[in-house]
Amino acid sequence: MQQDTGSGVDGLRERLPKQVRTAKDAKERVQALNADEENAPKADREKKTYGRTPDGTMPYTHDMVSQLLSPSSPKNLSDVVVLAVLTLHILTLYFLPASFRIPVFAIIFSFWRAAYNAGIGYLLQVQSHHRRLVQWAKKTKIFANPSTGKNPRPWLYKLMKRELETKIPKDYKFEDAPIEYNTWLVFRRMVDLILMCDFVSYCLFAFANAHRPAGEGIIVTAVRWATGLGLVGFNLWVKVDAHRVVKDYAWYWGDFFYMIDQELTFDGVFEMAPHPMYSVGYAGYYGISLLAASYNVLFISILAHAAQFAFLIIVENPHIEKTYNSPPKARKRVSDPSVEESESSDFEGPERGGHINGAPPLASASQPSPVHNLMGIQNIDLFRLTDTSVILMQFYIFAMAILTPNKPIYQAFLVTNAAIWRLWYSLGVGYLLDRQSNKKKWTRHFVKYGESTEEAWRQWKGMYHLSMTMCYASFIAASWKMYSLPPDWGYGLVLLRHVIGAMLITLQVWTAISIYDSLGEFGWFFGDFFFDQAPKLTYSGIYRFLNNPERVIGLAGVWGAALITNSPSIFFLALLSHVLTLAFIQFVERPHMQKLYGRSLRRESGLVKSLKRSLPPPLKHWQGSVDKVLHETADFVEDFIDAARPKFAAGVGTFVKDSTTIFKNHTARISITRLAPDLVGYDPKDYSLEIEGTPSSAQSVSERTSGKEGETARMPAERRSDFKTLMFEYGAPIKVKWTAPLNHSKKDWVGMYMIADNASRDVTRLSSAGRWVATNKGEYDSAKANRGILVSDTRVSGAARKDGESKDYLHGEMEFSGDKLWWTQGVFEFRYHHDGKHNVMAISLPFEIRIGRFDEDDVEVDANGSIRGAVEKALLPIVQNCFDRDPDIAPGTVEESFGSLGEADGKLAKRVVFAVHQM
Repeated sequence: MQQDTGSGVDGLRERLPKQVRTAKDAKERVQALNADEENAPKADREKKTYGRTPDGTMPYTHDMVSQLLSPSSPKNLSDVVVLAVLTLHILTLYFLPASFRIPVFAIIFSFWRAAYNAGIGYLLQVQSHHRRLVQWAKKTKIFANPSTGKNPRPWLYKLMKRELETKIPKDYKFEDAPIEYNTWLVFRRMVDLILMCDFVSYCLFAFANAHRPAGEGIIVTAVRWATGLGLVGFNLWVKVDAHRVVKDYAWYWGDFFYMIDQELTFDGVFEMAPHPMYSVGYAGYYGISLLAASYNVLFISILAHAAQFAFLIIVENPHIEKTYNSPPKARKRVSDPSVEESESSDFEGPERGGHINGAPPLASASQPSPVHNLMGIQNIDLFRLTDTSVILMQFYIFAMAILTPNKPIYQAFLVTNAAIWRLWYSLGVGYLLDRQSNKKKWTRHFVKYGESTEEAWRQWKGMYHLSMTMCYASFIAASWKMYSLPPDWGYGLVLLRHVIGAMLITLQVWTAISIYDSLGEFGWFFGDFFFDQAPKLTYSGIYRFLNNPERVIGLAGVWGAALITNSPSIFFLALLSHVLTLAFIQFVERPHMQKLYGRSLRRESGLVKSLKRSLPPPLKHWQGSVDKVLHETADFVEDFIDAARPKFAAGVGTFVKDSTTIFKNHTARISITRLAPDLVGYDPKDYSLEIEGTPSSAQSVSERTSGKEGETARMPAERRSDFKTLMFEYGAPIKVKWTAPLNHSKKDWVGMYMIADNASRDVTRLSSAGRWVATNKGEYDSAKANRGILVSDTRVSGAARKDGESKDYLHGEMEFSGDKLWWTQGVFEFRYHHDGKHNVMAISLPFEIRIGRFDEDDVEVDANGSIRGAVEKALLPIVQNCFDRDPDIAPGTVEESFGSLGEADGKLAKRVVFAVHQM
């Protein structure tokens, strides 16, 4: 439910003057009004919520429970009807014979559940697609004032007016409210009746089935009741917290009728699970099933939950996608009349999605061509070898499981086969991915034989798809072979095991689908191990709630199979699968993610953060203290071990000497630097960095003093040396010259960083985010590492040195441009790193990137008194820099047009917009 509060229509008209002409203007205005109300020092019930209807605000409305059960809330006829119907349900249970209670209330609950999911679902669907409820209200004129003579049912108008104004006594007039809003209020009254009857009939059905199983001990009873009450309490918290976030508006599907432009923070339970009101919000049903100790209640709860998910998939999700995630409009292609028709017909630009002559886009270093996906039934292609092989191998394994007798030898074979496939899927495939991450071994194998990286990617997808499919197919075959139908379904926990097992299997299937929806084909097959994508990490879909869903719920199905079969062999396979999966995540996925995304990785999932916020204050403090101690201890041990190794390699004397110095200067704290094991023998004095760039405008330099300083600071600072502040143009390439000893590592590299991002001058503890260049070509598998190298390892005689040394050294040059630059203002530096690691050997002088402001008072006007020429002159170099000075897309003069931007237009446009904003 979203809180709908407001004042009268006149007040809104005063605050929404006639200048609001378009839907965009109205949306922005309403957002501003709602933001003002949210920040206003008022009680929640006094706050207004503005919506985009023809006119009017939405008054505060109470939820159904407080309306019905609170003695202080005003009651009207509809409330009396709802209470009477609920009372009738209770009396029916009381007077019915015991033998009729269960079937009768099963039918009653089924009716109200159908009214909820099918009835309300149909009304919402036709309202979403055709605005039919509002159109019906307009057509029947039920909201037309009888004084106009247009309402054929004045009695109904008076009834609705009395009903609604009684429920909303403040800031609401029935005759002045928008028709969309009144339609929604009437719809709400019907929803109140259905939802209350649905819940009450369910509770009465559970009460009719409640009993204590024969032979149940007192401990089992206590555990059952404690668990059931815990689930009911958790359900109550989920509903209350969800209402806190979405309030009446979303609870009653208000966006099917009108829009409220309001910033909502989806925290709390919305960080715990997707669609919490429909997923974990039904935990209370299973808690009530436990309290009743009835399989009848459990089965009807499962059916009701499934119906609610169907309602979500069929009704709500399509409306959400249409309303909030509608696809962008196709860009209109502007044709040049000077271009011949034959030329334009032969050219296919980015409007065709990158396709040329109908062919799919080619693979690049950052992504494969998105064609012919493997996953999904709709993508099965029997002309493709991978699909044919997968189907045939599954056929053989399932045929063996079904057609062979249930003898120990066949059971042992299938269990062993499943274990071997699991070992290959986790260890074998994990080894290949680890080698691909560190050495690009898989890709280099195919390139060695003349194949492309695209072919290596296709072969990898096929191998991984086959391995994954056979791993689970062999597990299913083994489970089938080890399963036998129970002779008595009512004995012990037999039926419960099957129900919980089936639910766990369903959970794993849903998790797999959710992971694929979030990652796509590229992420599902570990595409970032094969292609150099930009290190941008987003948490969407199921990853909004869990960092690694495969850790627990991603393997729920194998434990479900272990429960259903009740077999030690399948339990062993489930345990083996879970342990190997955890090892795969820890030793293959996690190191690669750390290397690729660095600090972008989220330490805590949404679920963990939500649970921590729910802890009582004493537990929060204790948990935070424990985490801090464990984290600091782990860091200290790791730093000590890594730092001690090269020291011992250099000799015990060096270690003692350095330790003595540390104790002498820092008696209270030991600071140990992380060093590479092979750093011994390299002297940072033999390394250096020099930088050259396009100086920024004189205006940029003068702007450092703005008149806001003290009197002594307004004058240019007195310099005691020839050094001048390095200040470069925004987006201009920067040349870096480096020197290094003759024995420097060929895998050395230089990165560009903001000065404030690194606390240590010895070690860089921050990812370069792609802003780095190798000193030597061919040392890294990534082509991006070589981009920018100008000169490598040019030997310079020691006789030419000016620092007094006589040793020869190596010299190189590189250029940072385009995506290797920072596209913002700030103070930066370059860092020279050793041997592919993050040990710093040299740091450049700090330099500033600044955009000079454009002051129309300081420019000359042309003969027509216009400053257009000055504006163009100031913008042209900025635009050229933002377009990477690429002659194919960047204009050479102000008269030239832009080239075809392709997929980079959004990135380049943002660069220009930022620069213009700063100017």
